[in-house]
Amino acid sequence: MIRLRHATLDDLTLLEYWDTQPHVIASDPDEDWDWAYELGRNPTWREQLIAELNGRPMGCIQIIDPFLEESGYWHPVEKNKRAIDIWIGEAEDLGKGYGTQMMELAIKRCFQESKVSSILVDPLESNTKAHNFYQKLGFVHVENRTFNETPCKIFELKRISEA
Repeated sequence: MIRLRHATLDDLTLLEYWDTQPHVIASDPDEDWDWAYELGRNPTWREQLIAELNGRPMGCIQIIDPFLEESGYWHPVEKNKRAIDIWIGEAEDLGKGYGTQMMELAIKRCFQESKVSSILVDPLESNTKAHNFYQKLGFVHVENRTFNETPCKIFELKRISEA
């Protein structure tokens, strides 16, 4: 069973190691997460979570409020959205459904806040596996965008109204 917990400085070595894995680099080749700095702070617009499988750390999820996020990475963006980054640390954990379980937990977490209208993800334009993954979860392609000179596809999952 997968559960999510908040990442701490105790996770630093593991996160830095995961960042050296070829499949992690391939999904986000330009990103430097600066874990030592980021794990030491807790801004209100972000959650950094470790996914554990039966107590074993196996992945990471970051959930942000893209409107409030301080770098302006997502701007222009409307209020009341969330954006998710997700990765599995070890290649042997890929293709086993863990990513789906992680995303389902993250989606549920995002929509627990009643004001959140939708969730955004930004896989690389070249990452067709990720596109298919997000579409299977109900995300819809809404636009192509370049972030920091990296072409990405933006997918959005809108809250299903309970009417």
